[in-house]
Amino acid sequence: QVQLVESGGGSVQAGGSLRLSCRASGFTYNGYCWGWFRQAPGKEREGVARIDTDNGATYYDDSVKGRFTISHDNAANTVYLQMNSLKLEDTAMYYCATVGGGGVCQFRALRKSAYWGQGTQVTVSS
Repeated sequence: QVQLVESGGGSVQAGGSLRLSCRASGFTYNGYCWGWFRQAPGKEREGVARIDTDNGATYYDDSVKGRFTISHDNAANTVYLQMNSLKLEDTAMYYCATVGGGGVCQFRALRKSAYWGQGTQVTVSS
């Protein structure tokens, strides 16, 4: 019954902004760990940002720190990734994932999750 659906991707020029959304059905955000990952062609999937919705703690990969912001709306069952000052290197398919409580909110735990969205494409051009 649980389903994650990403949206908000698209094409944007370098320096522009996009806001990605990940809508969850079948459960609510409270007490969950959420993360955003991305994968470019020929590259490994990498963790971009994560949030512990229980205490609000966030983490960002150095490559996006200061440019991206992860947030959540419990009432809407949605997690967001605000992406500003986009660079060519940000071009990738972006995925969200979530895991339940009972452990540390880490990318390692999220990678093992059974709950992943189908992804939304972000393309940054010069």
